[in-house]
Amino acid sequence: MLADILDMADMTDLLIRQDGPVLHLTLNRPAQRNPLSVAMVQALRERLAAAEADGTTRVLVLRGAGGHFCSGGDIADMAAARARLADDPDAIVRLSTAFGELCVAVAGSPLATVAVLEGTVMGGGFGLACVTDVALAADNADFRLPETSLGLLPAQIGPFLVERLGYSEARRLAVTGARLGAAEALMLRLVHEVHPTAALDAALTRVVQSVLRCAPGAVAATKAVLARARQHAPASLVHEAAEAFSAAVLGDEGAEGTAAFLARRPPRWAPPG
Repeated sequence: MLADILDMADMTDLLIRQDGPVLHLTLNRPAQRNPLSVAMVQALRERLAAAEADGTTRVLVLRGAGGHFCSGGDIADMAAARARLADDPDAIVRLSTAFGELCVAVAGSPLATVAVLEGTVMGGGFGLACVTDVALAADNADFRLPETSLGLLPAQIGPFLVERLGYSEARRLAVTGARLGAAEALMLRLVHEVHPTAALDAALTRVVQSVLRCAPGAVAATKAVLARARQHAPASLVHEAAEAFSAAVLGDEGAEGTAAFLARRPPRWAPPG
Protein backbone atom coordinates (compact mmCIF):
# COMPACT_ATOMS: atom_id res chain seq x y z
CA MET A 1 0.00 0.00 0.00
CA LEU A 2 1.04 3.63 -0.46
CA ALA A 3 1.50 4.05 3.29
CA ASP A 4 4.14 1.32 3.20
CA ILE A 5 6.06 3.20 0.54
CA LEU A 6 6.02 6.36 2.63
CA ASP A 7 7.28 4.46 5.64
CA MET A 8 10.08 2.63 3.79
CA ALA A 9 11.56 5.37 1.60
CA ASP A 10 13.30 8.66 2.19
CA MET A 11 10.95 11.63 2.11
CA THR A 12 12.13 13.03 -1.22
CA ASP A 13 10.39 14.15 -4.40
CA LEU A 14 10.65 10.59 -5.69
CA LEU A 15 9.96 7.74 -3.31
CA ILE A 16 11.61 4.45 -4.15
CA ARG A 17 10.70 1.01 -2.89
CA GLN A 18 12.08 -2.27 -4.19
CA ASP A 19 9.79 -5.18 -3.41
CA GLY A 20 11.65 -8.18 -4.78
CA PRO A 21 11.29 -8.00 -8.57
CA VAL A 22 8.93 -5.01 -8.40
CA LEU A 23 10.21 -1.43 -8.33
CA HIS A 24 7.73 1.15 -7.01
CA LEU A 25 8.43 4.77 -7.95
CA THR A 26 6.10 7.33 -6.37
CA LEU A 27 6.00 11.00 -7.34
CA ASN A 28 6.04 12.78 -4.00
CA ARG A 29 5.09 16.44 -4.21
CA PRO A 30 1.50 16.04 -3.03
CA ALA A 31 0.94 19.68 -2.06
CA GLN A 32 1.27 20.58 -5.77
CA ARG A 33 -0.36 17.37 -7.06
CA ASN A 34 3.02 15.91 -7.98
CA PRO A 35 4.33 18.09 -10.84
CA LEU A 36 7.40 16.73 -12.60
CA SER A 37 10.52 18.79 -11.98
CA VAL A 38 13.68 18.48 -14.05
CA ALA A 39 15.29 16.64 -11.14
CA MET A 40 12.39 14.18 -10.92
CA VAL A 41 12.51 13.48 -14.65
CA GLN A 42 16.23 12.76 -14.39
CA ALA A 43 15.75 10.58 -11.30
CA LEU A 44 13.05 8.58 -13.06
CA ARG A 45 15.32 8.01 -16.06
CA GLU A 46 18.19 6.90 -13.83
CA ARG A 47 16.06 4.55 -11.74
CA LEU A 48 14.52 2.99 -14.84
CA ALA A 49 17.93 2.44 -16.43
CA ALA A 50 19.29 0.92 -13.21
CA ALA A 51 16.30 -1.41 -12.91
CA GLU A 52 16.69 -2.57 -16.49
CA ALA A 53 20.34 -3.38 -15.84
CA ASP A 54 20.10 -5.04 -12.42
CA GLY A 55 18.98 -8.45 -13.66
CA THR A 56 16.30 -8.82 -10.98
CA THR A 57 13.66 -6.12 -11.51
CA ARG A 58 10.78 -7.27 -13.70
CA VAL A 59 8.00 -4.75 -13.06
CA LEU A 60 8.00 -0.96 -12.71
CA VAL A 61 5.04 0.64 -10.91
CA LEU A 62 4.47 4.39 -11.24
CA ARG A 63 2.06 6.26 -8.98
CA GLY A 64 1.65 9.54 -7.14
CA ALA A 65 1.45 10.42 -3.44
CA GLY A 66 -1.40 12.19 -1.72
CA GLY A 67 -4.29 11.01 -3.88
CA HIS A 68 -3.05 12.47 -7.19
CA PHE A 69 -0.91 11.01 -9.96
CA CYS A 70 0.74 13.98 -11.70
CA SER A 71 -0.24 17.54 -12.61
CA GLY A 72 2.23 17.74 -15.50
CA GLY A 73 5.42 19.73 -15.85
CA ASP A 74 6.73 21.97 -13.09
CA ILE A 75 5.77 25.58 -13.86
CA ALA A 76 8.71 26.83 -11.79
CA ASP A 77 11.15 24.94 -14.01
CA MET A 78 9.49 26.38 -17.10
CA ALA A 79 9.77 29.90 -15.71
CA ALA A 80 13.42 29.34 -14.86
CA ALA A 81 14.11 28.09 -18.38
CA ARG A 82 12.40 31.15 -19.84
CA ALA A 83 14.53 33.41 -17.65
CA ARG A 84 17.70 31.80 -19.03
CA LEU A 85 16.81 32.32 -22.70
CA ALA A 86 19.11 35.32 -23.16
CA ASP A 87 22.12 33.20 -22.21
CA ASP A 88 20.75 29.83 -23.28
CA PRO A 89 18.37 30.06 -26.28
CA ASP A 90 17.70 26.31 -26.15
CA ALA A 91 16.77 26.15 -22.45
CA ILE A 92 13.11 25.35 -23.10
CA VAL A 93 14.01 22.91 -25.88
CA ARG A 94 16.24 20.99 -23.48
CA LEU A 95 13.53 21.00 -20.80
CA SER A 96 10.99 19.55 -23.21
CA THR A 97 13.48 17.08 -24.65
CA ALA A 98 14.28 15.65 -21.22
CA PHE A 99 10.65 14.80 -20.59
CA GLY A 100 10.23 13.38 -24.09
CA GLU A 101 13.22 11.12 -23.55
CA LEU A 102 11.67 9.88 -20.32
CA CYS A 103 8.45 8.99 -22.17
CA VAL A 104 10.43 7.18 -24.86
CA ALA A 105 12.43 5.29 -22.22
CA VAL A 106 9.32 4.11 -20.36
CA ALA A 107 7.50 3.21 -23.57
CA GLY A 108 10.48 1.21 -24.83
CA SER A 109 11.45 -0.46 -21.58
CA PRO A 110 11.83 -4.25 -21.61
CA LEU A 111 10.31 -4.25 -18.11
CA ALA A 112 6.58 -4.52 -17.62
CA THR A 113 5.28 -1.10 -16.61
CA VAL A 114 2.13 -0.30 -14.64
CA ALA A 115 0.63 3.10 -13.82
CA VAL A 116 -1.68 3.58 -10.83
CA LEU A 117 -3.73 6.68 -11.56
CA GLU A 118 -5.64 8.66 -8.94
CA GLY A 119 -6.97 12.20 -8.82
CA THR A 120 -5.26 14.61 -11.20
CA VAL A 121 -3.71 13.08 -14.31
CA MET A 122 -2.77 16.15 -16.31
CA GLY A 123 -0.46 17.09 -19.21
CA GLY A 124 2.78 15.18 -18.77
CA GLY A 125 1.05 12.91 -16.28
CA PHE A 126 -1.50 12.10 -19.00
CA GLY A 127 1.45 11.24 -21.24
CA LEU A 128 3.03 8.95 -18.66
CA ALA A 129 -0.29 7.12 -18.37
CA CYS A 130 -0.15 6.53 -22.13
CA VAL A 131 3.35 5.03 -22.20
CA THR A 132 2.85 2.30 -19.61
CA ASP A 133 1.83 -1.25 -20.47
CA VAL A 134 -1.04 -1.37 -17.98
CA ALA A 135 -2.96 1.64 -16.64
CA LEU A 136 -5.13 1.16 -13.53
CA ALA A 137 -7.34 4.10 -12.62
CA ALA A 138 -9.26 5.04 -9.51
CA ASP A 139 -12.85 6.02 -10.13
CA ASN A 140 -11.95 9.56 -9.00
CA ALA A 141 -9.23 9.99 -11.66
CA ASP A 142 -9.52 13.28 -13.54
CA PHE A 143 -7.70 13.26 -16.89
CA ARG A 144 -6.87 16.66 -18.36
CA LEU A 145 -5.08 17.78 -21.50
CA PRO A 146 -5.06 21.57 -20.96
CA GLU A 147 -2.08 22.62 -23.08
CA THR A 148 -3.94 24.20 -26.00
CA SER A 149 -6.18 26.15 -23.60
CA LEU A 150 -2.98 27.66 -22.14
CA GLY A 151 -1.52 28.60 -25.51
CA LEU A 152 0.82 25.60 -25.42
CA LEU A 153 0.82 22.20 -27.08
CA PRO A 154 1.14 18.59 -25.91
CA ALA A 155 4.28 18.23 -27.99
CA GLN A 156 6.21 15.39 -26.38
CA ILE A 157 3.16 13.35 -25.43
CA GLY A 158 1.44 13.84 -28.79
CA PRO A 159 2.88 10.71 -30.47
CA PHE A 160 1.91 8.59 -27.48
CA LEU A 161 -1.63 9.99 -27.47
CA VAL A 162 -1.97 8.89 -31.08
CA GLU A 163 -0.52 5.48 -30.28
CA ARG A 164 -2.79 4.87 -27.28
CA LEU A 165 -6.01 6.49 -28.49
CA GLY A 166 -5.75 6.68 -32.26
CA TYR A 167 -5.36 9.75 -34.44
CA SER A 168 -9.00 10.86 -34.36
CA GLU A 169 -9.41 10.78 -30.58
CA ALA A 170 -5.98 12.34 -29.99
CA ARG A 171 -6.97 15.22 -32.29
CA ARG A 172 -10.31 15.69 -30.56
CA LEU A 173 -8.81 15.75 -27.09
CA ALA A 174 -5.99 18.11 -28.07
CA VAL A 175 -8.11 20.73 -29.83
CA THR A 176 -10.73 20.80 -27.07
CA GLY A 177 -8.32 20.91 -24.11
CA ALA A 178 -10.11 17.82 -22.93
CA ARG A 179 -11.11 16.76 -19.45
CA LEU A 180 -12.14 13.13 -18.95
CA GLY A 181 -13.47 11.15 -16.06
CA ALA A 182 -12.34 7.61 -15.36
CA ALA A 183 -15.35 6.04 -17.09
CA GLU A 184 -14.66 7.88 -20.37
CA ALA A 185 -10.94 7.11 -20.09
CA LEU A 186 -11.84 3.42 -19.84
CA MET A 187 -14.21 3.67 -22.80
CA LEU A 188 -11.43 5.23 -24.91
CA ARG A 189 -8.94 2.58 -23.64
CA LEU A 190 -6.68 5.26 -22.22
CA VAL A 191 -6.83 3.08 -19.11
CA HIS A 192 -7.41 -0.65 -18.87
CA GLU A 193 -9.26 -0.94 -15.56
CA VAL A 194 -11.16 1.36 -13.20
CA HIS A 195 -11.62 0.60 -9.50
CA PRO A 196 -12.73 2.36 -6.31
CA THR A 197 -9.69 3.93 -4.66
CA ALA A 198 -9.80 1.41 -1.82
CA ALA A 199 -9.54 -1.46 -4.32
CA LEU A 200 -6.55 -0.13 -6.31
CA ASP A 201 -3.89 -1.91 -4.29
CA ALA A 202 -5.63 -5.25 -4.72
CA ALA A 203 -5.93 -4.64 -8.46
CA LEU A 204 -2.25 -3.74 -8.64
CA THR A 205 -1.27 -6.90 -6.76
CA ARG A 206 -3.32 -9.02 -9.14
CA VAL A 207 -1.77 -7.42 -12.24
CA VAL A 208 1.76 -7.71 -10.86
CA GLN A 209 1.24 -11.38 -9.99
CA SER A 210 -0.01 -12.00 -13.53
CA VAL A 211 3.09 -10.35 -14.97
CA LEU A 212 5.39 -12.35 -12.70
CA ARG A 213 3.88 -15.59 -13.97
CA CYS A 214 5.26 -14.68 -17.40
CA ALA A 215 8.92 -15.21 -18.27
CA PRO A 216 10.86 -11.92 -18.13
CA GLY A 217 12.82 -12.54 -21.32
CA ALA A 218 9.66 -13.51 -23.16
CA VAL A 219 7.94 -10.33 -21.94
CA ALA A 220 10.83 -8.17 -23.15
CA ALA A 221 11.00 -9.92 -26.52
CA THR A 222 7.23 -9.73 -26.99
CA LYS A 223 7.23 -6.00 -26.25
CA ALA A 224 9.97 -5.56 -28.85
CA VAL A 225 7.98 -7.48 -31.49
CA LEU A 226 4.84 -5.46 -30.75
CA ALA A 227 6.77 -2.20 -30.95
CA ARG A 228 8.08 -3.18 -34.38
CA ALA A 229 4.57 -4.13 -35.48
CA ARG A 230 3.39 -0.54 -34.98
CA GLN A 231 5.56 0.65 -37.87
CA HIS A 232 5.82 -2.30 -40.26
CA ALA A 233 3.37 -4.37 -42.27
CA PRO A 234 2.84 -7.89 -40.88
CA ALA A 235 4.27 -9.51 -44.03
CA SER A 236 7.57 -7.69 -43.53
CA LEU A 237 7.94 -9.10 -40.01
CA VAL A 238 7.31 -12.80 -40.71
CA HIS A 239 10.96 -13.85 -40.82
CA GLU A 240 11.97 -11.58 -37.93
CA ALA A 241 9.12 -12.95 -35.80
CA ALA A 242 10.08 -16.52 -36.70
CA GLU A 243 13.67 -15.89 -35.60
CA ALA A 244 12.46 -14.38 -32.32
CA PHE A 245 10.18 -17.37 -31.74
CA SER A 246 12.98 -19.83 -32.51
CA ALA A 247 15.30 -18.04 -30.08
CA ALA A 248 12.64 -18.35 -27.38
CA VAL A 249 11.99 -22.04 -28.07
CA LEU A 250 15.70 -22.86 -27.93
CA GLY A 251 16.48 -20.59 -24.99
CA ASP A 252 16.53 -21.33 -21.27
CA GLU A 253 13.08 -19.87 -20.66
CA GLY A 254 11.52 -21.94 -23.44
CA ALA A 255 13.08 -25.13 -22.10
CA GLU A 256 12.00 -24.35 -18.55
CA GLY A 257 8.49 -23.33 -19.55
CA THR A 258 7.97 -26.50 -21.57
CA ALA A 259 9.36 -28.70 -18.79
CA ALA A 260 7.19 -27.00 -16.20
CA PHE A 261 4.08 -27.43 -18.35
CA LEU A 262 4.76 -31.14 -18.87
CA ALA A 263 5.50 -31.63 -15.17
CA ARG A 264 2.42 -29.60 -14.16
CA ARG A 265 4.46 -27.32 -11.95
CA PRO A 266 5.08 -23.55 -11.95
CA PRO A 267 8.11 -22.40 -13.93
CA ARG A 268 11.05 -21.13 -11.91
CA TRP A 269 10.32 -17.46 -12.66
CA ALA A 270 6.75 -17.62 -11.31
CA PRO A 271 5.99 -16.53 -7.73
CA PRO A 272 4.99 -19.27 -5.28
CA GLY A 273 1.35 -20.01 -4.72
